[in-house]
Amino acid sequence: MDRVQEIATAIAELQPAEKRRLLEILAAQGDLAQPVAALTAARSDLASTTSKAPQEPDYIVIFDGGSKGNPGWGYGSYAITRTQDGAQRVERLQLGDGYTNNEAEYDSLIAALQDLIERIEKAERQPHEFALEVRGDSTLVIRQLQGTWKAREPRMKERRDHCRQLLGRFGAVLLKTQPREESVRVLGH
Repeated sequence: MDRVQEIATAIAELQPAEKRRLLEILAAQGDLAQPVAALTAARSDLASTTSKAPQEPDYIVIFDGGSKGNPGWGYGSYAITRTQDGAQRVERLQLGDGYTNNEAEYDSLIAALQDLIERIEKAERQPHEFALEVRGDSTLVIRQLQGTWKAREPRMKERRDHCRQLLGRFGAVLLKTQPREESVRVLGH
């Protein structure tokens, strides 16, 4: 493990208040130009790569999206599984025209996260009470969310940031790429 990864792991293990304090200290030293924006971004980055996710998450989200033509008609689907009892829901999405494959992937994940958050809140609970595992066969989406790949295009940055904001609401998040065959097995496409 390289030094940067060791530091990231140590930061991920901090409590939220400790993370805020660390960012305040860095901002005071001039290492962070915009502490509030940095706090939001760091919280999302840390949440998406945290090693604190338990062995078995409370929920597993599997997502996939694509387009017929690139750009073309966008479609997607997602499955949400509650690990406590294995209950699973699969949703199919028609996203409309003018989508690239990557945009459809992101929008499918955004729809899944919004759906899960809404259901948790409807049950009078809060997302931060739960650990989440997100699986997808889109290496681009997973790596951009983890921060290991950059999102250069504004429409992709906007989607990445929206996903990070939603993921940041959960207590712990683990992002995983999975083989395409597994996505097809669960989602049917």
